[in-house]
Amino acid sequence: MSIAPEDDPDVDPPGVSLHHPGVFQGKRRIGVVLDRRFQAVHLACRLCRPRINCLLVRHVHIALMGALLVAISHSVASALAAASGQDPKSNIPPADTSGLNFHQFGLLAIQDGGRRKPIDTFARETLIRITGRSTYSDKTGRKWQPNDFVLSAALEMHDWRSEPMVLISLGKLKEQFGLDKTQRRFSFEQLVALPELQRLTNEGHSLKRAEKPLDREQQEALTVSDRLALLANAMNGSALLIVPALKSETEAWVGPPEFSRYYSETQFAPIQIQLQTMATSYVQADGFNFSRAASQLRESLRALSPSIYPRDRQLRLEYSYNHFEAFYRAIWFYGLAFLVLLLAHLRGSGRLLRNSGVAIAILALAFHATGIVMRCLIAGRPPVTNMYESIIWVSFAVSFFGMIFFVRYRTPVYLLAALPVTLVALLLVHQMPIAMPSSIDPLVPVLRDNFWLTIHVLTITLSYAAFALAMGFGHILLWRYARNPDMARADSPMHFWLYRVLQLGVLLLAAGTILGGVWANYSWGRFWGWDPKETWALIALLCYLTALHGRLAGWWTELGLVVASVVCFLAVLMAWYGVNFVLGKGLHSYGFGIGGETYVAIGVVLDLLFVGFAIWRYRSSKSTGSSAPAEAVAI
Repeated sequence: MSIAPEDDPDVDPPGVSLHHPGVFQGKRRIGVVLDRRFQAVHLACRLCRPRINCLLVRHVHIALMGALLVAISHSVASALAAASGQDPKSNIPPADTSGLNFHQFGLLAIQDGGRRKPIDTFARETLIRITGRSTYSDKTGRKWQPNDFVLSAALEMHDWRSEPMVLISLGKLKEQFGLDKTQRRFSFEQLVALPELQRLTNEGHSLKRAEKPLDREQQEALTVSDRLALLANAMNGSALLIVPALKSETEAWVGPPEFSRYYSETQFAPIQIQLQTMATSYVQADGFNFSRAASQLRESLRALSPSIYPRDRQLRLEYSYNHFEAFYRAIWFYGLAFLVLLLAHLRGSGRLLRNSGVAIAILALAFHATGIVMRCLIAGRPPVTNMYESIIWVSFAVSFFGMIFFVRYRTPVYLLAALPVTLVALLLVHQMPIAMPSSIDPLVPVLRDNFWLTIHVLTITLSYAAFALAMGFGHILLWRYARNPDMARADSPMHFWLYRVLQLGVLLLAAGTILGGVWANYSWGRFWGWDPKETWALIALLCYLTALHGRLAGWWTELGLVVASVVCFLAVLMAWYGVNFVLGKGLHSYGFGIGGETYVAIGVVLDLLFVGFAIWRYRSSKSTGSSAPAEAVAI
């Protein structure tokens, strides 16, 4: 496994690595300057040689040459010190850069993952992929923001090789490597020295080439190897592809040292100066010059290829999306709205309190919708192409449906059912950035027809939202059955509302499944192929149809429908999460991922235990409330 080039102590001094972007082209450029100065001196000597007849003049001339060489050496040393942020006459360490404003630097465009985006997005995704967090606190306690980390790594301003920052989430893999199982992150130096990681990585690559399944240890080893490679690329600067291609959008961008692939030295000379200025200002923590140089650099790079470089409006939109954190804000307002509405419900009165809770819920929906709209504008498509996007969309639809039913029936119980579901869903994607990455990736070929993507996928996910709302409503009813079964049985309006939500979900799921067959014929040439995703979508539809039909046919009472609204959601969970993250098979591979199985399994078991407890309470109340001989009580 070749993860990073070997260190060569004779190549770069500590501090700024001069072959990295932002510092010209490193020693090679300074060497060119030296060669030119020596050539000038040599030429001057040759021109002067016929005129030097006196021995004294010759000695004076040699002395002047020596002085000139000393001056050149001193200027080169000064340049090296300036590039590393150090005074050539002192050993003062570089200034603290944590207080710099990285706004202008973050707006620089970069090509990464098949997409042109701000460096701010690239830095966030890089740090999350390596550490599992959007910020990093080093061994000294300093908190690094993503842009600061990426620029520091590229300029070698910190010893990132020894920082314990590479995430390993699988305990079995740590045990296999002989690492501390209580530790979650390890250093680059520590991991690249593990022969077992090398072996597992080679095995994983061989199995992938042979299109054979990988076990969990091999999958995690490949993931760790990718994290190490990403960190190595960040440290050697090769990941900073900020120089745009010349003509075609499909051509690869390059790093500053490789500018000659598209541009001449004359064209790139101003950009080299701005790169040097930006790097020096960063190392010296000169905020004003750093921001100005980054802004000028962005405009100069755009001038190289105006048709390829993203417009400022696009870059600023994505930067605003990153820092506005609409979904994180929505989490807080959803939680506050739920607490206020719950308090109003428990008090049994207080119209002002209830209206306040509804107003906060509307504000949370506004933040949630804003985040979705901004993401759609950035990606140019609906937000339903991976697990992260589908969860933020479905969680929004759950609360939106809850708000619609609240307006229709004027009862806050729908919001009390919807808000916790939305809150838990957003918390999951916020706390699991590795299993459910939030990156905006290019569409795979099967998804590039936006018409069918919009029609089929949105219909299916809206049905998931309706079933999730019914599941939340079912939990409220189960809680009431567990507390006071007689009062719960007598509340016929709540059972009626649950029935209506289930009907809506079945209608949407049936339509989405049929439309999925049409799309499959358009994409793969067949309407149905018993793909795991298709099969579990059909199973979920049959489960809910059975629940509704059983209620109409009198197979079970109201409690049976309540139980079905919770238990049948497990089929939706399997179609939505299980096929992608547990089975990992089928033609819908664009949505596959790993992680979270343990937490989901624990949640399912606890939920089933709660359902069993509510059923037991219902049966107990029926048995004690009847003077007749004990009979089997129908659910």
